[in-house]
Amino acid sequence: MANPFDAIIIGSGAGGGTLALHLAEAGKRILILERGPFLPQEKLNWNTSAVFLDNRYHTTETWHDKDDKPLHPQQAYYVGGQTKVYGAAMFRMRAEDFGIIQHQGGVSPAWPISYSEMELFYTRAEELFHVHGDLGTAPSVPGGYGSSFDPTEPFHSKPYPYAAFSNEPRMNDIENAVRNLGVRTFPIPLGLKRNAADPVASKCIRCDTCDGYPCLVHAKSDADINCIREIMHLPNVTLMTNSRVLRLLTNAEGTAVTAVEVQHADSFAPAQYEAHIVAVCAGAVNSAVILLQSANDKHPTGLANASDQVGRNFMYHQADALLALSTLENNDSYMKTWGTNDYYLRDTDPDYPFPLGQVQPVGSFHHEMMKGDAPPLTPGFVLEGLKRHAVPWWLTTEDLPDPENRVTLRNTTPSQFTATAPSPAGPHPDSTITPSNQTANISQAQPGHIKLAYTPNNTKSFDRLKDRWVQVLKDAGHADTSIPFHAYFKKRIPLEGVGHQNGTIRFGHDPATSVLDVNCKAHQLDNLYVVDASFFVSASAVNPSLTIIANAIRVADHLLSDVLT
Repeated sequence: MANPFDAIIIGSGAGGGTLALHLAEAGKRILILERGPFLPQEKLNWNTSAVFLDNRYHTTETWHDKDDKPLHPQQAYYVGGQTKVYGAAMFRMRAEDFGIIQHQGGVSPAWPISYSEMELFYTRAEELFHVHGDLGTAPSVPGGYGSSFDPTEPFHSKPYPYAAFSNEPRMNDIENAVRNLGVRTFPIPLGLKRNAADPVASKCIRCDTCDGYPCLVHAKSDADINCIREIMHLPNVTLMTNSRVLRLLTNAEGTAVTAVEVQHADSFAPAQYEAHIVAVCAGAVNSAVILLQSANDKHPTGLANASDQVGRNFMYHQADALLALSTLENNDSYMKTWGTNDYYLRDTDPDYPFPLGQVQPVGSFHHEMMKGDAPPLTPGFVLEGLKRHAVPWWLTTEDLPDPENRVTLRNTTPSQFTATAPSPAGPHPDSTITPSNQTANISQAQPGHIKLAYTPNNTKSFDRLKDRWVQVLKDAGHADTSIPFHAYFKKRIPLEGVGHQNGTIRFGHDPATSVLDVNCKAHQLDNLYVVDASFFVSASAVNPSLTIIANAIRVADHLLSDVLT
């Protein structure tokens, strides 16, 4: 081979970063291709206006929606991917989520693997990403431990590796009040590097700039810090940033990927790289884009797309942030410490026997986030006054797979132009002191090349979840009114907020209805894997990050034992 790698990994987020770590630590020769640069470590990481209003860390790429209107996705194209700006909530899917669930809006289908097959990998994922949590004092159950807090929590073979975060005063008062109403609450599992016993040694300082922000002090467990920077200097690892994959090339028979075509931002002509296996880990939208752009004579509708499932069944949750306002002041800095799943599997109303979803607080909140919802010219001091009396909540209901919710392309020829991203240019620094006022060239798709068609579903259950929680807060004396809080994600979370994206390249046993087999290998190609949230069959109603990480560990084990021997 001209470029003798064991594996090429496209993308360095939750899936790609985790897969890269495990293959690299096993001594495999890997090439990591990341379309963006390193995210700069700079004071603006914690600047609310820069992060949420100016979109400093989001791509300038423009997609189109189902009506061909411009769509500005909140994608983070950096080493570490979306984990650089995620909220670090590390939930396991419920055991029931792996089976068929009847919702008011339709059916959530069964996965081809069970929770018991994933449990060990969830445990390893929690250890890798430093997850803080608590199962309480419940006795052990077959296979491990249950939870005395949350009856929906599936069994764990081990307790959480780190202790749960404690409440600050306002959230502690609300939790006690809703518990007095009979609501069962649980500590939220968090991938943050907090040492409460020794705050001086702790990376995490419980700041009020966490959810949605890059972490200035690298205390958030993300795929960059926890995975890529652990291996990037190993002799068997090659990391190429600012390197966008255009297409995958195959042999004449169309049975194997023979090369990956890459556009480096500092080069005019695309380059090609070869490896024994190729793992696409670019996120549910962009992984589908890569396969669709790789159409050839043997795969005329896109690589591995004989089932016509590539790009279909896009999901990203029915979700919204809600502000609960009261006369009581809220001076808490970090609020995402507890939640409830009392409505996860079934509504409390016996006449509505369907799941509703999950409730958790938003970790951090600033008055600038309300500007999009406030009347024009509202003074900042008015918004600041509202902020002091507000508690933000994050509500999630399962988004059901729909084949017409899909990613398509204007044409299958990769299109691109050079744009800039805020980041230090030049070599890949592992130093935390780098210039932050420079820009790095990155390669992006032309406006309108990518189309993301989406129609919401299962919305009645989401509306009921909002009504249930607002009433609980009012009955508990902790909400006099509430308002939808769209501003937190720019404008129920609009389609631009694609942070929980999943589906599009589902796995399964039947090649006629799925793209990947149970090991996330393409049915039609011998050496092509997809190891990100694209493989999801259903979305569940919890944050997808831990499941992506756990699955990447599962696939890594398979590759090391059966493929890259």
